[in-house]
Amino acid sequence: MTYDERLQHVSVLGAAGKMGSGILLLTALEMADVSLKPENKGKPYALNAIDVSNEALAGLMNYLRAQVMKAAEKKMVQLRMVYAERADLIENSEITNAYVNYVLSLVRPVTRLENAYDSFLVFEAIKEDPALKVSIFRKINENNTNQPWFFTNTSSIPIGELDEQAELGGRVVGFHFYNPPAIQKLVELIKSKNTLTEVETFALAFAKNLKKTVVPSHDVAGFIGNGHFMRDLLYGVKLAEGLQPGKSFAESIYMVNKVTQDFLVRPMGIFQLIDYVGLDVCSYILSVMYSNLASENLNCPLLDELIALGVKGGQYSDGSQKDGFLKYEKGKVVAIFDKTSQSYVDIAGVQTGCDASLGALPAGTPLWKNAVRAKDKEALFAPYFQALKSLNTPGASLALDFAMNTKAIGQKLVTDGVAFNENDVNTVLLTGFFHAYGPINNYL
Repeated sequence: MTYDERLQHVSVLGAAGKMGSGILLLTALEMADVSLKPENKGKPYALNAIDVSNEALAGLMNYLRAQVMKAAEKKMVQLRMVYAERADLIENSEITNAYVNYVLSLVRPVTRLENAYDSFLVFEAIKEDPALKVSIFRKINENNTNQPWFFTNTSSIPIGELDEQAELGGRVVGFHFYNPPAIQKLVELIKSKNTLTEVETFALAFAKNLKKTVVPSHDVAGFIGNGHFMRDLLYGVKLAEGLQPGKSFAESIYMVNKVTQDFLVRPMGIFQLIDYVGLDVCSYILSVMYSNLASENLNCPLLDELIALGVKGGQYSDGSQKDGFLKYEKGKVVAIFDKTSQSYVDIAGVQTGCDASLGALPAGTPLWKNAVRAKDKEALFAPYFQALKSLNTPGASLALDFAMNTKAIGQKLVTDGVAFNENDVNTVLLTGFFHAYGPINNYL
């Protein structure tokens, strides 16, 4: 079966979710490009958007229409060539509408899993639950005579485990998009020892057509991205707990978050990043990693404690941030959760004293929004970290401590056989997490 034939019938599971909607959009656009080739004219193409809620699917279709419209406007030259024989399509708006309507005509929003029984390719973006994934994969596989290929968006579950338990015979690969899939350039590609060569070949071609940066990872729970992030998380919690009882819970969270954002020139502090992903999601990922890497203590009692109090983070359906360690208003941090009172403390009552305790940033500290685009990172960050080392302040000490541990985590991912090399670790953090510099560097 050729690349174009494989895309003739595709299903996306969890299509109305945060990740699934982006995966569906990208797949719909690629399917449209393939099906509009002259040699594929008249051939049937169908994309099942499968989710449990009709209401969510209705919202998905509205999202899809808006995003396809934007995509059409960016590829007008290409679309004019595609529709060159259509005398009725003259204006750009007419061509755009024709293309949008065509893409949407390929998508079938449905709530029944049975629709995947005819697919050649199945993308999965459901809950990060091994048993649930295996159950659904097995059901599709047993009822689909096409020997479908499964592309799972899991960010932590070993692919070999899913393959063996669902009895897929190597027809599964980890194709881990980063959030949001339509914008993020990174895809982690994870093969199991049994993944078929033709499945990997298709995955690489698909990623190339989507203009994604592919980083391979060995099939070890957590892979590179979460393998690094979860250990960063645990160390951030450890540093915050180490500041207590000298500082309150809210103060310690503020201080470590500020250090990991401002002193280390990152887009988010570690606790803001945990909120973004979701405390409950992070806790579940840690549990998956722990069950596969039992020799390492990957538990985080603090996360479980806060989740029990209803502090979960994550995003609302419109993409706005839910409250977690930090409280947000219009995207800005306005308060910090206090574990003792089980309420949020206004940031104004914490910030001044904590900033004084940490000490000032080095003169000329680069702003992340500028640093992330800088071409010569060595020239920017080598002197910055030298300046940081010259400061005898708690903030500088915490920052260097955290940075050294981050570097050690990255190096261990290589020595433990998770990442193929140090460059892959850096690429994941630079591309997937928007860091301004790689964790494995010569600055420290």
